[in-house]
Amino acid sequence: MEERTQTRRARLRVETAREIKTIALKLMAEGGPDAITLRAIAREMGMTANAIYGYYPTRDDLVSTLISDVYTSLVEAAEAARDALPVEDAAGRILAWARAFREWALANPEGFRLIYGDPVPGYRAPEGGAAAEAGHRACAGLTGLVAAAWPHAEALQSDDAYDWSDFDATLVGLVRAQFPDLPPTAVALALRVWGRMHGFVSLEIYGHLRGQTGDPGRIYRTEMLDLARSLGLTPPA
Repeated sequence: MEERTQTRRARLRVETAREIKTIALKLMAEGGPDAITLRAIAREMGMTANAIYGYYPTRDDLVSTLISDVYTSLVEAAEAARDALPVEDAAGRILAWARAFREWALANPEGFRLIYGDPVPGYRAPEGGAAAEAGHRACAGLTGLVAAAWPHAEALQSDDAYDWSDFDATLVGLVRAQFPDLPPTAVALALRVWGRMHGFVSLEIYGHLRGQTGDPGRIYRTEMLDLARSLGLTPPA
């Protein structure tokens, strides 16, 4: 009986923690990043603020958990889409990653804004942690896509010469550890690829395309097909 009671309590605790995170994202969607407060969440849930503190001692603890959860969810969705295709299909894997990124963002607009939008006022991210790990996975995933395309893309690059000193030291360490043969120019290319994917999706999530087109998905796909071709790849029909 005691074991069943402990199991039930653990399950209820997990469910309550999940509800807290769901309400936090809802508050953010309605009032922006500064609407995420433990007291506001407590009011929404009919709990006391002290009860919320039992799950998240500070608002920054909650925000860190939210960022970690949504960022990990995004990266897992993109990785799964990429890995559904064979490694030799460089173009298909880039398009799959891009499609998964947009689909996740549309399904999780509040999470997208939390990761890529305006920062939560006063929030100080902890060093390392799951959120940083998810960010490294996203970086490595995109860089890996460019590394696979590099044999085709290298000859198509401009004469701009990049050096490792042009990039953040953490990024350089990550890239050189996982892709030791990749030159700095390829890292610049990975950032440009990221910009094309992220930029269009960001415009869509923040509503900047509503007055311009009724089918942003079609334009995004056209942009991603052009992106693949700009890397010297032949997209699937």
